[in-house]
Amino acid sequence: MTAINKPKVTTDADRVIGGRIAALRAAQGLSQTVLGQALGVSFQQVQKYEKGRNRIGVGRLQAIADVLNVSVETFFAGQPRSEGDGAVATTFFNDPKVMELVMAFNSISDATTRASVLSIVKAAASLRRESIRDRAS
Repeated sequence: MTAINKPKVTTDADRVIGGRIAALRAAQGLSQTVLGQALGVSFQQVQKYEKGRNRIGVGRLQAIADVLNVSVETFFAGQPRSEGDGAVATTFFNDPKVMELVMAFNSISDATTRASVLSIVKAAASLRRESIRDRAS
């Protein structure tokens, strides 16, 4: 096989972006079938994108972003630039519950309500940390 005909190999970036697509899709309650229908592809193709087995072209990535109502940059945010950099952020982006929380928070337009929600989440996190420290003592 010549270099021209050689199939493109998927990369870690393809897998990270696929994982983010899966997390955003799940956070919005969409099935792979529904996303596939919106894109004009099979649910199996969506599976391949989400697992990073097939690369996603720029046009298709834009279409996915449009269906999920996010910017294309969302798929690249917090991507590690070097070994170990950004691993924690990547883990959060791949958690459907985190993405669901972010999507819900993002849909709140009132600044006062957003600040209140953020305060509640921070208070809950603080209580959780205190509880863990108390049990460790």
